[in-house]
Formats: sequence, C-alpha cells, structure tokens
Amino acid sequence: MKSKNFIYFTFLCTFIFKAAICLANPIMPQEAETFAREQGNTLLQTLAENDLQKKYQKIDNMFLNNVDLDYIGRFVIGKYWREMTEEQRQQYLSLFKRYVISTYKGFPLQFEDKITFDITSIRQDGNDVFVTANIIYHRDTGNETFLTEFRMHKPQDKILLLDIKFGESSLILSYRSKFYQMIKSADEDIDWFLEDFELRVNSAEKYYTLPQKDE
Repeated sequence: MKSKNFIYFTFLCTFIFKAAICLANPIMPQEAETFAREQGNTLLQTLAENDLQKKYQKIDNMFLNNVDLDYIGRFVIGKYWREMTEEQRQQYLSLFKRYVISTYKGFPLQFEDKITFDITSIRQDGNDVFVTANIIYHRDTGNETFLTEFRMHKPQDKILLLDIKFGESSLILSYRSKFYQMIKSADEDIDWFLEDFELRVNSAEKYYTLPQKDE
C-alpha cells in the first residue's frame, strides 16, 4: 500500500475528531489511554466490515460522537468566525459537519493486510492530553510504521478528539489553510463563501451517496 493511502487511514483515525478549551475538564492519562484503545479497536473492526453501507454508518457515528466538530469547525476559519452573524455561524457549522461526513468517503477504506497500533506515550498539557501511537501496517515485504499524535480534551464530561499530527503535519492546521483559501477565493465575503461551501458539500454528498438497498 502506498504511503499516501496510509495517510488517508491516519486521517480516519482522527475521528475515533461549543465549549472553549479553557472550559474543558482535565483528562486523566489512564482515561485518555482507555479512550484511544477503545476507539482505535472500534475503528479497525469497522474498517473490516464488508457491507459498505454499514461501514459508512458506523464511521459517521464515530465522527459525530467522538470528535469535537464544533470546535474544529470554528478553529479552521479562525478570525472569520468573529465576522459571522449568529445565523451564518449556525449555517456554517451545519455545513462543516456535512462536509466532514461526506468527504472521508472518498478515501480508501479497504486494506489488504493487517493493521495494528501501539500507544507509546501520553502527556498532559493543561486540560488537553496528547496520545502518541505507532500505527503499524503489516506487509509480507516488511512492516511500515507511522508515528501519530492524537490531541483530545473533555468538554462537558465527555472525551472528544481535537486534532491528529502525522509526523509534523497537523490535520486542523491543514484544514485551516484550506478554508482560508476558500474564503479568500470568495473575496472574503462570508455569504459568498457559504454559498460556495454549500455547493461543494451538496456535490460531495451526491457523489458519495450509496444507492439504497431494496427491503
């Protein structure tokens, strides 16, 4: 498997990704490790699901239940969040969640060989916890190991994922660069950006929607 496809896999691992971080509750290291192991194992089991419809449904639920999409959505548009009206903010966050749920379906979701992971360290920084893990792709020609770091916090008594770093690359920083470019392409007009973003989301949903099964 090409390294590029493995990056797609680590992207999915983030989603094993309203309150501000300063309002989050501290996470105990053991609690963070348990969360990471449980969600990692759940993801690997989900990727082994042969029924693509069921696989999508399970991964959708992981996104919605285990990732702080509200925080990430606000972070990736940075300063432009302050320029939005409350109505625009609600429209944008709704579109952002639909965007995340639709676009991952364009990534490879089948892996021919065994994948495992090994948690190597856990560190606390304020209310955030960073879990470092090796994701290992077992091949006949030799194993490939990819170092990843997961950042999580605990708003409202529930652990949620905030970011993943693959090497030196941060997922949410990459997203921020992409969304800033999208807004600038709309001449920094929020209404134009939202119109363009909705078209992009509708197109992705249409393209990746599976045909409904006959009952």
